[in-house]
Amino acid sequence: MPPRTSPTERRKRLGAELRKMRLAADVSAESAAGLLGVDRSKVSAIEQGVRTISEERLRALACHCACADEPYIRSLIEMAQPRQRGWWERYRGALPASLIDIAELEAHATAIRYAQSVHIPGMLQTSDHALAIFRWVIPELPEQQVAVRLAHRLERQRLLDGDSPPRYAGVIHEAALRMQFGGRKVTRAQLEYLLHMSERDGITLRVLPFEAGGFPGAGQTVNYLVANVPQLDTVQVDSTHGPDFIYAEAQLSKYRTHLDWMERLSFSPGKSRDFIHQLVREL
Repeated sequence: MPPRTSPTERRKRLGAELRKMRLAADVSAESAAGLLGVDRSKVSAIEQGVRTISEERLRALACHCACADEPYIRSLIEMAQPRQRGWWERYRGALPASLIDIAELEAHATAIRYAQSVHIPGMLQTSDHALAIFRWVIPELPEQQVAVRLAHRLERQRLLDGDSPPRYAGVIHEAALRMQFGGRKVTRAQLEYLLHMSERDGITLRVLPFEAGGFPGAGQTVNYLVANVPQLDTVQVDSTHGPDFIYAEAQLSKYRTHLDWMERLSFSPGKSRDFIHQLVREL
């Protein structure tokens, strides 16, 4: 297969894991190349995510690096399989690649943990609420781009309607619930939709109230994507220049602690629903 000049985030992650495996075993790139029967430049391309690797070669590399973690190896092999054309591929070239990467990573997650302080989580936004947010972007988006982003957002949400959706656990700060994007009518419909979704199996929503005070990472969006094995979890955070993807072990641990802390400070799921009902009545 020819090298891919612009690898997806998932493919870059595979390459990073293979490089980490090689370096942990103190195996040189030259040695790995000899083992795999390729030149050194191809090893570099594999580790950069621009060239794939076969199951046979991946297992040979894992054996040579003394990696005996079979669930981890199987997960890497799954990542190395030729890419199936997911629905998100239709948006390639029409949206920033990072937005497409989010959809692909979510599609392969076994669970999603999410925390928001200012916005309603994207997977749980109504179309009117999402439209209001897309129209508050600097520089202003053309209407055609707004329409494309909305279509992409709604297709992302279908993941929760699939045959085997990932478990979803969200923490939403009271500030996000009170933000009236689109006005009172849109906000009321959004809150009612949250209540509807919170009743579904596999979805847990908690409200972090103002009265809880401060918490780690206040103001930061955290989208924690749980993989088949914990070593392959990914955190996606938002920034002014777009999404960032984080998967260093120390950072994953930090964000798990961050989410655990927010959940402890939050209302229970039942009390959270009661709180949202009260906000609806106030509108």
